[in-house]
Amino acid sequence: MTQQAQEASAEAGRQFVKFSREGRVAIITLHRPEALNAINAAMVAELAQLVRMMDVDDGIGCLLLKGEGRAFCAGADIKEAVPVSFPGTLTGNYLADLGVVGEIRKPIVATVSGAALGGGCELAMMCDIILADETARFGLPEIRLGTMPGAGGTQRLALALGKAKAMELMLTGRALSAAEAEALGLINRVVPRGRLQDEAMQLAHGISEASLPAVMAIKEAVGVASDGLTQGLRLERRLFHALYATADRREGMQAFAEKRAAEFRHK
Repeated sequence: MTQQAQEASAEAGRQFVKFSREGRVAIITLHRPEALNAINAAMVAELAQLVRMMDVDDGIGCLLLKGEGRAFCAGADIKEAVPVSFPGTLTGNYLADLGVVGEIRKPIVATVSGAALGGGCELAMMCDIILADETARFGLPEIRLGTMPGAGGTQRLALALGKAKAMELMLTGRALSAAEAEALGLINRVVPRGRLQDEAMQLAHGISEASLPAVMAIKEAVGVASDGLTQGLRLERRLFHALYATADRREGMQAFAEKRAAEFRHK
């Protein structure tokens, strides 16, 4: 079976993540537009599998990640998360596979239009370069659900913005506009909406044509600048899992699903 046939076969089996290649660039699209590309378990599995494949594909030098429709990714599918239990988060290592995006050796360019909230913001921050249009919003509103970021948000936001600003945003759940995100250094730049994908593809093509060993070496070396990240991610995930044992987490997610204000009892 040819590579093209293998890719076509794999693509037919994916529902929530779409793939195409243009030259040495792998284009990965989150494909759940009716739910603003909210992350469910099937999407995580499909995304992790595809990203791993691209990382070992000699014909790919750079990945481009985008969302289908009006949003990049509005975060986790809360209706799916409501019944998840604390023991289930531990035995299943809940959300661990999403972290694969931040672990691969090849660079990823993210293009963000619309919401990048919760897990969607965390997913964008796993990428190496972020371009956004003027409609983009970035935020970690998990506090409003009685929980916390669990896919790297506490670590990467603090590294990008510093402790004070990261704490403010996570403790209030406030989202940043594209202009604010650029000014604070969370994203690389804001691009007019009609030019976002073209500019991102031009950037990705340039990276993909550079020496792949050199590109991968640079990414690895820059990653070492965040030496405590691995330990911090591990702690964050365990604390995130632990919050699934609280009544407030259940109330927060149930209230969100029922479109009402949460009534937290602080336990």
